[in-house]
Amino acid sequence: MRLEVPGSIRPGAMTDEQLARFCSEHEPQRVERDASGELVLMSPTWTEFGEVESRASGYLFIWTLADGRGKYYGSSSGFTLPDTSLRSADGAWLSLECWNGLSEERRRGYARVCPEFVMEVRSATDRVSDLQQKMLNWVANGVQLGWLIDPLRRVVEIYRPGEAPEVHENPTSVQGTGCVSGFCLVMERVWG
Repeated sequence: MRLEVPGSIRPGAMTDEQLARFCSEHEPQRVERDASGELVLMSPTWTEFGEVESRASGYLFIWTLADGRGKYYGSSSGFTLPDTSLRSADGAWLSLECWNGLSEERRRGYARVCPEFVMEVRSATDRVSDLQQKMLNWVANGVQLGWLIDPLRRVVEIYRPGEAPEVHENPTSVQGTGCVSGFCLVMERVWG
């Protein structure tokens, strides 16, 4: 499918409002913007992998409500990161302290903030190398902890600033640390 950007607008020059309008006109495509302003198109998640994504994200949502220290964001929430890219994660968490410290201007539209924790779940249509690069970009922009969940390989990769990714093959659970200490994702519930 060819997506037409209005001739008067270069993709990198789109305002948040123009990008939101562009996305609504090209549903069900999901669109992100990289740091150079190029649009990144993603197909909808295959149904069976959407269930895995929903489970993982759902457990983060439930934990966030019970914990009370932060806000949960699902896969349709976009964030404008310090490098100017616009990204969304399959599940994201931001502390109330961080959110409350943002000005109204930085909260508006695609909030100009990087979540402190993100989860990305691989679908059959995703290349692992692309998701690994996305995780590195998240960390470079301020994510304190990131989990790349790969149901195809039954692997969870854990990303932290200044460290090489930890690779856990077929883990029984993954424990949150730092900003999301106390969050535990039992993988058998996620794999299904």
